[in-house]
Amino acid sequence: MGELIIGLQRHTVRLVEHHPRWAALFLAASAELQRLVGDLVVDIQHIGSTSVPGLPAKPILDIDVALHSRDDLPAIITALTHHDYIDRGDGGTNGGYLLVRDIQPDVRAIHLHLMESTDKQWRDDLAFRDALRGDAVLRERYAALKRDLVRQFPDDRKSYTAGKHEFIQRTLKGTHHDQGGDC
Repeated sequence: MGELIIGLQRHTVRLVEHHPRWAALFLAASAELQRLVGDLVVDIQHIGSTSVPGLPAKPILDIDVALHSRDDLPAIITALTHHDYIDRGDGGTNGGYLLVRDIQPDVRAIHLHLMESTDKQWRDDLAFRDALRGDAVLRERYAALKRDLVRQFPDDRKSYTAGKHEFIQRTLKGTHHDQGGDC
């Protein structure tokens, strides 16, 4: 089957260099989501570090799914849990409603974040991704932070994630300010 380009043991942190096939894996996952729940969603976007060429990443695809309405969550959850997604519950403003897909037991391959397109999280996820894609200096500063955090927290994904929070918020403040936003 060749090298494993996606998948990470649950709770652990490991960074790998950007893999060009991640974009194709996202397109395949997006097409499957469209087939399974397309009429219930507004948009599907590849977010997170795997969506940013040149950025090291945990080898897990992060996908934001914008819903027409949170009222559609039960139907979406039912459809996706019947197709190998695992319901991880509502993270609220910390990532939306989360479903995950494993490629083997406790080896995460996909994180689906379900939310309405009007949610602040949707706007923030896209703004942060686009800022990283568009600014090589910002991208390298974020990569350096991630490498430092993975050394500190190789078996503590929550602490690794928390360590990125301030950088992300500062970046978002700059992007919303630049766009005339009120954040």
